[in-house]
Amino acid sequence: MTMTFSATTRAQNIARLKTEPLDLLIIGGGITGAGVAIQTSKMGIKTGLIEMQDFAGGTSSRSTKLVHGGIRYLKTFDVEVVSDTVKERAVVQQIAPHIPRPAPMLLPIYDEPGATFTRFSVKVAMDLYDKLANVTDPRYVNYLLSKEEVRKREPLLNPENLVGGGVYLDFVNNDARLVIENIKRAHENGGIMASRIQALQLLHGENGRLNGVHVKDRLSSAEFDIHAKLILNTSGPWSDLVRQLDPKNTAKPQMRPTKGVHLVVPSDRLPVPQPTYFDTGMHDGRMTFVVPRGDKTYFGTTDTDYQGDFSHPTVEQADVDYLLKIINHHYPQAQLTLNDIEASWASLRPLIAANGSSDYNGGQPSKLSDQSFKSLIDVVQRYENQQASRNDVEQVVNHLEKALNETSTNPSSVSRGSDLSVTSDGLLTLAGGKITDYRKMAAGAVALIRDLLAKQFNLQFAPINSKQLTVSGGDLDPAQVPEEIAALAQIGVAKGLPQKEAEKLANLYGTNAKIIFNQNLVPLPGLSLAETLSLHYALTEEMVLSPVDYFLRRTNHLLFQRESLDALKAPVLTAMAAALNWDETEKQRQAQQLDQVIAESDLTALKHN
Repeated sequence: MTMTFSATTRAQNIARLKTEPLDLLIIGGGITGAGVAIQTSKMGIKTGLIEMQDFAGGTSSRSTKLVHGGIRYLKTFDVEVVSDTVKERAVVQQIAPHIPRPAPMLLPIYDEPGATFTRFSVKVAMDLYDKLANVTDPRYVNYLLSKEEVRKREPLLNPENLVGGGVYLDFVNNDARLVIENIKRAHENGGIMASRIQALQLLHGENGRLNGVHVKDRLSSAEFDIHAKLILNTSGPWSDLVRQLDPKNTAKPQMRPTKGVHLVVPSDRLPVPQPTYFDTGMHDGRMTFVVPRGDKTYFGTTDTDYQGDFSHPTVEQADVDYLLKIINHHYPQAQLTLNDIEASWASLRPLIAANGSSDYNGGQPSKLSDQSFKSLIDVVQRYENQQASRNDVEQVVNHLEKALNETSTNPSSVSRGSDLSVTSDGLLTLAGGKITDYRKMAAGAVALIRDLLAKQFNLQFAPINSKQLTVSGGDLDPAQVPEEIAALAQIGVAKGLPQKEAEKLANLYGTNAKIIFNQNLVPLPGLSLAETLSLHYALTEEMVLSPVDYFLRRTNHLLFQRESLDALKAPVLTAMAAALNWDETEKQRQAQQLDQVIAESDLTALKHN
């Protein structure tokens, strides 16, 4: 089978990056850079993308793994944020239908000081949310639960002060898969993508304008120059650091990263039937997610300012203590301890300081008076009962928005909480935002890129509708995803795979499952047929260069199937060593790196303290 996006492709792409001048070079291969690359490459803009780690190696593989609608921002009446987010979420579900999946969220309501919602206000918020998100499917329209119904659904939830709950539509996500599927489509479109290439210095032409980047291949340690008409910095938490690679940079630092932490336990230790979302109960203004994933449950997040090593955030004892305290308060019978944690991850969120470091896409956190909120509830209820007009509702809304007097979002943002800027010598930086907004942020940057290429270089590119630009593996009917995934799985069954394994691969890879099932392979020593097919595809079609790339970012195996990982380590290492021509020294180095990443995820150091 021909290898279309592999270590060999990477070597070819590096040779091209050394010799072929680009229209656009993107620094950073997380979701933002990948989202730009898929659009510019489709337009015929000659695009290169470099990432110093693996694709999605930073923030974009470490989110809460939801395409989240932000319902709690209706409490502060940030309707615009919620409206933008749910509209964009619907777009992502259209262009990557095999990745975000509907998963109604349970919001238990407690009568306690500082509670985000009351039973009364949550129904109004959910109704408004459904209108904004255009939720009409009877399976997903919101509804209220009594205290008894909540307890029946989640018997372990703390009944003290529980008054009921609400259920509304949200989506689970596979963040790292979303990145690689964008990268692969950009590659199919002619983009030149290479991982493990680090930008060292920004280069200037005789006119003082940026015209390239001096980079280092982190596999060979070779250094070389890449030349491009425009350079876009999409390096997330690193974006200030990339700006500093420009000797002429005068831009003030704008990032204020915060650290989030998630912990994974077996589902029999914390059984939840659906994603659940509640106030921490610590009166700290934060909320916590508890999400089922296969036969695991994970929960998070903490949100603390971070000044450490950006490429290596870690889970510390204080993070674990905080989360376990919250979970054991909300699920008192669970009595989770450090030893129950099977896996974990720490992430940096690339927040922009000027946005008040709001934990969501926009503006300063703001509060409504109880009276204002009550007037909103009253008018919405009257409207629903046909006793008030739409105009009445709009008047109350306008009054509230004035009353909040929110600090307006940075005028250069292309989505809430993002920032798109250009320095005097031409470095474009797209920073901030959230994974849900990636396509919209990218479209804003692409419009500017197109404009600059026309004005400065007299290059004309026709615009595209990125809302219809599907990612690799996403050629499914968004309205028929379960049915089409089931049909794909049957191709695998016909090839001799067990039903469960075939379904797993179809769910993970979407329409690319057809390519996987058509690989004529026999099981490698120590691996099942499904594992062999998945690994071969990762090596030949997903530029996997290490066992960590494969186990952590391409398959999530390290996070959500920890119990079967130890048996797979040696056979996968052996197979990769053969495929990538590693000598024994390199094989040992890769084995040590994998063991180190597993030990961090396992929290081995904390467990043996």
